[in-house]
Amino acid sequence: MSKADTASMAHQLLTGAFGTSAQGVLEVDGIAVNALAQRFGTPLFIYSAAQMRAALTRLRAATHQRCDLFYSIKANPHPAVVRVLHEAGAGAEIASGAEYEVARRAGVAPSRIVFAGPGKSDAELHHVISRGIAEIHVEAADELIRIASIAEQTKTRVAVSLRINPADAALGGSMRMGGKAIQFGIDEEQLDAVLALLTQSPMLDLAGIHLFAGTQILDAEVLLKQWAHGLALGKRIARQTGKPVSTIDLGGGLGIPYFAHEQALDLALIEARFGALMASLDDEPLLADTRIILEPGRFLAGPAGIYLSRVVSVKESRGECFAITDGGMHHHLAASGNLGQVIKRDFPLLMANRVQDAHADKVTVVGPLCTPLDTYGRKTPLPKPQPGDLIAIMQSGAYGLSASPIGFLSQPIAAEALIDNGQVQLIREAGSFEQPLKPAIC
Repeated sequence: MSKADTASMAHQLLTGAFGTSAQGVLEVDGIAVNALAQRFGTPLFIYSAAQMRAALTRLRAATHQRCDLFYSIKANPHPAVVRVLHEAGAGAEIASGAEYEVARRAGVAPSRIVFAGPGKSDAELHHVISRGIAEIHVEAADELIRIASIAEQTKTRVAVSLRINPADAALGGSMRMGGKAIQFGIDEEQLDAVLALLTQSPMLDLAGIHLFAGTQILDAEVLLKQWAHGLALGKRIARQTGKPVSTIDLGGGLGIPYFAHEQALDLALIEARFGALMASLDDEPLLADTRIILEPGRFLAGPAGIYLSRVVSVKESRGECFAITDGGMHHHLAASGNLGQVIKRDFPLLMANRVQDAHADKVTVVGPLCTPLDTYGRKTPLPKPQPGDLIAIMQSGAYGLSASPIGFLSQPIAAEALIDNGQVQLIREAGSFEQPLKPAIC
């Protein structure tokens, strides 16, 4: 992979989802980012509601009418982002009690929220059970016992799904989350014992199963194979219990391209095959009314966001050009390569205020932190940098601010803005780490 390929990818993303003004400035939904930087300051995350809705529409078109989409809040938990996707028809998948409150603040009804995660506390379980929840996805036998106890204490019937760690599923993606010894889910070979335990509680209802074996999957064949395995497990559960299965949650894991060697997920192939997957359920009457759930997060939010920082200093060190910016890994750990990358590679970068200028230099783009880890452009082709220039990191709508060490070196916390139908809303003000965060606006 050459650096020229990385630069080319950045421009492909620009022309595909965003735009450039006559003055050569990056635009988000027709609004120039230099105007946003002047208005709100930098560093700044900018999100496009239109791009989120477009991704949801594309995925909905590629899947069956029986398939229901639930936004995975962990990707970007800002209530304003959750609200955009909720109002477009998505439910919410949460991984904590706090995310439950985020979903509710964004207007999501309890009946449209499912709760997964390996470390649910009794307090969190009591919180969601007492306030209402569509399903709790059980990850261990002892968790099932705790849910049953809380259900009996509160005299509340609770729908549970069993998250299954598959014995031999289709695995793939940048992070395997199944098919091995892992904290997620109930081992497939332990299903019989957990089902027996479930039947002992009069307050628990088995809604279905949840299968999630990987994340950041870009190979549609891997996803389709994994989903077929999930549907087969759903059939097994239905036949074993003799009862209808309400839901089969096939998880998330749908990836987006970050690097030049990566291709976007082939939605056309998914669309071509998904109908046959659904038809495979037709021979089981107990699955006639089963609803299929997918939990995209990164796929919906990631391409809709950029992270904008300003060059504060330009220097040369032993023949290498450095652009030092006011943003970095404390706001966007993933872009620095320190969130799971073994070999650090650059996210697609643009000189946002001079998009059309020639790439005269190979620039190392760094943040202000006192660590060499704070690097997100490694000899990247860019126009010759100058103090005041704006650097945009594309594909930054997911796993940005909330997935980063915002307290590191007590640097200011980045602002966030949402553009929706031509209107710009500041949804988080920039602030000092030493002071409490001002409430996020929704």
